Amino acid sequence: MHKNRAEHFRFLVILVGMAAAMLGGESLAAEAPATDTKTDFPPLEVWKSAVVAGDAAALKALYSTAPAVHVQTNGVANSAEADVSFWLGLKARNIKWETVAVLERPWGTSVVFKAEVQLPNDQTLSITDGQGWRKQGEQWQLISVERADAPHLKQPSDMNKNIYPADADAHAEIKEAEKKAAAQQKRVLLVFGANWCYDCHVLDLAFHRPDFAAVMAGYEVVHVDLGVDEKKNADLVKQFDVPLNKGIPALAVAESDGKLVVSQKNGEFEDARSLTPQTLLEFLNKWKPAAR
Repeated sequence: MHKNRAEHFRFLVILVGMAAAMLGGESLAAEAPATDTKTDFPPLEVWKSAVVAGDAAALKALYSTAPAVHVQTNGVANSAEADVSFWLGLKARNIKWETVAVLERPWGTSVVFKAEVQLPNDQTLSITDGQGWRKQGEQWQLISVERADAPHLKQPSDMNKNIYPADADAHAEIKEAEKKAAAQQKRVLLVFGANWCYDCHVLDLAFHRPDFAAVMAGYEVVHVDLGVDEKKNADLVKQFDVPLNKGIPALAVAESDGKLVVSQKNGEFEDARSLTPQTLLEFLNKWKPAAR
C-alpha cells in the first residue's frame, strides 16, 4: 500500500479490527482484527450495477475528478478512464462478487472485493479490487483504486487473522527471534505492516505456501505492528531503515546479532496482491543465511 496514496486510501486495504473504527472507535478497535467486518456498502452496489449494465456514463460519474482518483492496476499507475474501459471491455457474461472488507477510515470508506468474471469465450478471470470511497457533497465517489487482474498469489477471503496483535511487544519478540536464530544459524525476517493492510494478509498467506517452506526455514519471522496511523514502533522502523513512505508491507532482514542485512527501499512488496511467487522467493532466497 503506497504511502503516497495512503491519505486517500490507506488501504487497502486494510483491517485493523476496525470493527470499531469502522467501525467507529478509532484507537483500540483499530488495533485489533476485525472479526465483524461489514460486507455491505450501497455505493459499491451502484458501481457494480453500472458495470453489469455496461453503462459507461454512470460508471465514469462515480470516479472523482477533484481530487483526481488514484488508480493502480497490477502495480502500475493508471487512469479512471482505463479502469472504466477495463470493466466495460470485459463484456462479462456473469460476475460473481465476494466482498472481503468494508472499513471506515478517517478519510472515507475502503472496500476490498474479489470477482470471478465469466468472459464471452467461457474463460474466467479472477480480479481483486481495492477501492477508496469518499462522500463529496451528497454523492459517494471513488478516490482510489488498486486492482490486481488474475493474481498469482492466493487472495484472502477475509482479513480477520490477527497477524499483528495490538498487545505484542515487538522489541521482545525480536530479541527472542535473534536468540533462536543464533542457535539455529538463521536470520531474522522483519515484516512491518498492520492488520488493516490487505497486502499484508496476502503476503502472510504466501509465506505459508508449501513451496516456501524450505526457504522460510532459514528465517525467524517477526511481525512488527505499525498501528492504525503507521506510527507505532517508530524506533524499530528507524533502526531497521524501513522507508514507510514507500508503502507496506515492508521487509527487513537482520543477522542474529541484530545487524541489518537489507531493508526494502522502494516498496517492492506494497502491492503484494499483484506479485508472483517467484518474486517473493527470489528475495527470500537471496537473503537467506548461507549454507554452513
